[in-house]
Order: sequence, then structure tokens, then C-alpha cells
Amino acid sequence: MTLKTFKPYTKSTRGTILVDRTGLWKGKPFKSLVSAKNSMKGRNNNGHITSINRAGGHKKMYRQVDFYRKKFDMEATVERIEYDPNRSCYIMLVKFEDGTHSYYLAPQKIIAGDKVENGSKKEIKVGNCMPLQDIPVGINIHNVEIQPGGGGKIARSAGSSVTISGLDGNYSLIKLSSGEVRKIDSRSLATIGILSNPDQKNIKIGKAGRSRWLGRKPHTRGVVKNPVDHPHGGGEGKSAGGRHPVSPTGQSAKGLKTRDNKRTDKFIVKRRNKRKDTK
Repeated sequence: MTLKTFKPYTKSTRGTILVDRTGLWKGKPFKSLVSAKNSMKGRNNNGHITSINRAGGHKKMYRQVDFYRKKFDMEATVERIEYDPNRSCYIMLVKFEDGTHSYYLAPQKIIAGDKVENGSKKEIKVGNCMPLQDIPVGINIHNVEIQPGGGGKIARSAGSSVTISGLDGNYSLIKLSSGEVRKIDSRSLATIGILSNPDQKNIKIGKAGRSRWLGRKPHTRGVVKNPVDHPHGGGEGKSAGGRHPVSPTGQSAKGLKTRDNKRTDKFIVKRRNKRKDTK
């Protein structure tokens, strides 16, 4: 996939950069693998806003992607690669030898007609899924389970992957893109390859309307609000709020550690890399 630019016929097209989706399936999704998806508009089950500046957006159906990959020892053929409005990477429709279909996350360099398999001691090939103990050190993997049988949780967004950096008894040492090294049970499943659509990070929205299609409302800065509405509010003229930047609820925006899960601390071998100052 490549990036697509536009001639500057309007102010919005001058700065718009999108991903060219030529080659993706242009029809409707597989009917038996979709379900209704209601937009929550940033509200919880009581109707209270819990995520601000979220509303509207285009209607979309949910594609039932299989993150578990439990159909072992049966070869499947990739029928097509599809766009999924619910995630940043693409998905692929696969057909098994028994005639059933499933949606999987689509890695890079996989095309229609390729064969994929799930199970132990399979070929180290892009799209195949197997336990961590069967994957060599240094191979790029995605959709990694944290607990055996729990379904893929790690590395599921566009262009993402992690690598196996070593072994520690019954655990595999997984190096995440953040720099964190974590121990995961070697029986957990993972899929070979780097996920598709790496150019997702280079998209430029170009106009406010496209943000509304994505369900994002205009954002009002905290410093222009009143003190009752935001910690940065108030002051005469242009004021920075008189304090370090925080969220509307008062949580520090300067990288305050919020992790509080001592039960799983023992599985983290190396903490993630500290962010570099952008001053």
C-alpha cells in the first residue's frame, strides 16, 4: 500500500494524505461474520460522558475477528484482504478445508490464495499461528496471547509487531515496541509476521469533516475554559493555568506512572523506555 495525495483544488485537499486502498476487497463484508455495532458516543451504561469529545461518526458493522485461532491442524486459504473500520490494520477472510470461514488480522506480504495454519510445530511462515515455544528467537510476531487460550492481546494495531528475545524456563521473553521486555507463558499462541497497513501513521486528516466521520468532536483547550470546567481555566489574558499540565480530572500529562498492578509486576523484566524530552 502507498500513500495518496491530492491536487490542491481546495484548502482541505492541499494537506490531505490518505492510504491508497487499491487491491482491497471492494464488496460488502462476509454476512455471517458481521454484527450490529452501536455507537456509545463516549458515554457509559448510565448515559454519563466518560470520554469527552466523542460523538457522531459514520455507521459501521462489527467484523467478528477471531483472535483465538483455535482451529488447529486444518489448512485455510486466504480468500481476500478487507478494510475494517473498527481497527487500523486490515483483516483477511480465510476459508478452511471444511468450508467454514473466519476473519483474521492480515499481516504484511500476504495475498489472496496463500495458505495459513494454526497449531504446534507448523512452518515458520507469515500468517501461521503457533505456540511461542515453537517460534525461533528474533522472529517478528503479532496477536500474542498473555495467557494460554486467552486470545491475542499484544500487537494488534497497524504495522505493529513484537519479537522473542530469549527464553526463561517455561516463559518466553517478549520485547515490545515500547522497549519493555516481558515474560509470557511459552504455551501462548502468536502469529508470524508484521501487521498490515504500516502507513496508517502517516495519514493527514486534511479537514475537520473527516474527523467528524471518525466520531471525533471539536476539542476545546483547557486554558480557555473557566476554572469550574478545567484545572487550566481562569486567569487574566492568556494564562497557562499556573500549574503543570493535567487532564480535565487533574491527572498529570507529563508521564505520571499510573500502573498499579503488583500481581503482574513479576512478569516485567525491563520497563519501557522513558520518553525523550521534546523541548
